[in-house]
Amino acid sequence: MKNKSLAFQIWAVFSGILIVISLLLLILFPTTLRDFFTKEIYKTIENQQLLLLDYMNTGSYPFFENGKKQGQSVSHLGIPLYDQFIDEDNPELSREFIRQTQELAQLQSRSVARYEKNLDNQTLFFVIRKDISYKGVDYYILSYSWDTYRNDLVYTLFRQLMIVMFFVFILSWIPSIWLARYLSKPLVKLEKHVKKFSEQEWYEPVEVDRNDEIGRLGHTIEKMRQHLIRKDEAQQTLLQNISHDLKTPVMVIRGYAQSVNDGIFPKGDLTSTMDVIEEESEKLEKKIKDLLYLTKLDFLSTRKPLKADFSLDQLIYEEVDRIKWAKPELNWDLNLEEATILGDAEQWEKLIENLLENSLRYAKTIISISITKSQDKFVLRFWNDGPMLDEALKDKLFEPFEKGQNGEFGIGLSIVKRIANIHGANVWAENEDDGAAFYVEIPNIESPVKRS
Repeated sequence: MKNKSLAFQIWAVFSGILIVISLLLLILFPTTLRDFFTKEIYKTIENQQLLLLDYMNTGSYPFFENGKKQGQSVSHLGIPLYDQFIDEDNPELSREFIRQTQELAQLQSRSVARYEKNLDNQTLFFVIRKDISYKGVDYYILSYSWDTYRNDLVYTLFRQLMIVMFFVFILSWIPSIWLARYLSKPLVKLEKHVKKFSEQEWYEPVEVDRNDEIGRLGHTIEKMRQHLIRKDEAQQTLLQNISHDLKTPVMVIRGYAQSVNDGIFPKGDLTSTMDVIEEESEKLEKKIKDLLYLTKLDFLSTRKPLKADFSLDQLIYEEVDRIKWAKPELNWDLNLEEATILGDAEQWEKLIENLLENSLRYAKTIISISITKSQDKFVLRFWNDGPMLDEALKDKLFEPFEKGQNGEFGIGLSIVKRIANIHGANVWAENEDDGAAFYVEIPNIESPVKRS
């Protein structure tokens, strides 16, 4: 079934529901009708009895003297409770059955009771009403009706219902086929788009003109298409930037190495020339490491990170002690509140290291680092008194290969952005207090394991 087309599955389910409903009606409807009409027959018999008693009480009809009253569907017999019932042979009821009703009436504790008996392959419904006295003799009224009337009604109604169900079943196939095609058509169209995406043909837009679940699926696929286009363009740009940024140090290293091999020293002597080669090698190594780490973060962003509690303020103190000797002339202003966060300590160490290197590159005299705590977040701030950020580039600094003034590779801040995103943090840059500030807003998430 699941390997069939969606249109066929919808039609099959729709038809199956109709068949099940029809079968249930075939089984339940006759029984329900019989129960209903059986109750109605008993009510009719009892009402006829009450009407007969009214005639008797007013003297309009001397029932016990005439012996039997025949109605349209109900017949009545007045029978002595204890004495022998003397009457001509009843073509409907035998003397043996009447004697049995006498026994039932004698044992009956209530004044009125309902009974049912099968006689000659027919069902007889009868009601015995006792506690009636006539001329000093105890009588009971036996009122009865055959099931022919009930069966005729059930058969007539059931036949009409089956005719209606037949036409409903036949005519429902047409809208069910239309509904199946109506629902499956946009899905088939979306399938074609997704198939093109798998073949990297994603420049044709996905157009949907509906707002139901299928429409929302179409809008989601269109967002995915736009995301794939942006990602493809970003990958192309990334490859171009990587090739451009790696080409320069490689050319310098090859050029200087070739000159040394030819006995020429561009920097005047061998030592100075080799220092340039070593410096360019270090730049090349750092760029390759950053690229590999950026790729690693892209992979980790699709996996559930392994997080643990660690002290962010202590990590910053350690990183500052390790890196501040690169520019010993700088002043450091640290105002760090105690901050224990849940995350990957190795990744946060890389984030802090990149922000510190960025501050060291531009700071003139001072670097300020602070952590402030609120009820549900920590705000980490790196500020330096270097040049103000270019407003046109401020919002793009965290994109790969976007360089600010005197920037080196354009990868460090993009790594900061990726690590922040993995941990649900937010990062941005501002111009303030005659300098540049970088902010990281970190959600204050408690560890699943209770902290001691």
